[in-house]
Amino acid sequence: MRCVKGRVLSGYVQQIYLNPHFVGICMRSRPARSMILPRMVVTGPGVIEQIPAIIAELDIPERGLIVCDKNTFEIAGKQVMEYLEAGSHPMQKIEISGANIEELERVESYSDSIDFLVGLGGGRPIDLAKQAGFNNDIPFISIPTAASHDGFGSARASIREAGRKTSMQAVPPMAVVADTTIISKAPKRLLAAGVGDIISNQTAVLDWRLEGQKADYSEYSAALSEMAAQLVESGIQKVASGNEEGVRLVVKALISSGVAMSIAGTSRPASGGEHKFSHWLDANCDSPALHGEQCGLGSIATMHLHGGDWEKIRDTLKAVNAPITSKDLGIDDEIILSAFLNAKKIRPERITILDKAPQDQIEKAVLATGIIG
Repeated sequence: MRCVKGRVLSGYVQQIYLNPHFVGICMRSRPARSMILPRMVVTGPGVIEQIPAIIAELDIPERGLIVCDKNTFEIAGKQVMEYLEAGSHPMQKIEISGANIEELERVESYSDSIDFLVGLGGGRPIDLAKQAGFNNDIPFISIPTAASHDGFGSARASIREAGRKTSMQAVPPMAVVADTTIISKAPKRLLAAGVGDIISNQTAVLDWRLEGQKADYSEYSAALSEMAAQLVESGIQKVASGNEEGVRLVVKALISSGVAMSIAGTSRPASGGEHKFSHWLDANCDSPALHGEQCGLGSIATMHLHGGDWEKIRDTLKAVNAPITSKDLGIDDEIILSAFLNAKKIRPERITILDKAPQDQIEKAVLATGIIG
């Protein structure tokens, strides 16, 4: 570990300490408030071609592993491998079938023969590359092929363990390379799910404020998270058009959401009761919907409980054909209501409006918003 002008560099991780007492001082333990952020974020049409230059700029060693699935390798993996091998980077690839502990172990089995990881895909390949990189202190680069949620730039990985999704602590990618030409070709449902995930930041922040400083509330992180959601909300017609400009807006908002979580040192700027609702569905449904779809719908009811403009959230989701009812989500009314009522059992230490509101108020909110009934 070494100090450079107030930064402590350990491996490829850059920790920026906010407390002035830590400036220029090497510490064995990480202070309570610190930020680990991507060193480079590159977005726009055709930026995937810049991969060799980005790796050279980051001074990453030679050998790499592309973590992908069958579809994402065809979509962009072949290009990435060609570009990197032409840039004198010997590359291997592993095609995964899910984001679970067994697949994580498969990815980690390459650790001794590689110098960096590339997570390429929607969620699962990126989560596995992120967690494997964190566990083995190997640099990780995120290349999303869809803008369906904020995980491609965040510090957490969703890995299934014993059949249940587990949110694991990791670090953000060293670089995010989001080629909006590629992302624009993804199914529209995935972009709509990304809108749902980012719009739900508004209710996540309201939930965070319920506890305030007891939950280590950060005005700056909250403002960044809300701003990202509001920019998508105000530009929803661009997003609905499906053109590159709208896709870029959602991509940038999702990256900002990940940065907000990194600044806060917690997922609270982007995860409240609506996420607990989604996690309950994941754990109790045979066929849950997409993460962003569930969170977006959940935020309609939680915004109603907060006394906010839930109609605006509903209309924003409707503009991109995201689910706004249980029927749209493909899940029975009874299960949806149970998810709202039992969400408090998910991470009970994280207080949200679904933990504080009486059962009858939650039922009225779910009915009044038209989610069920």
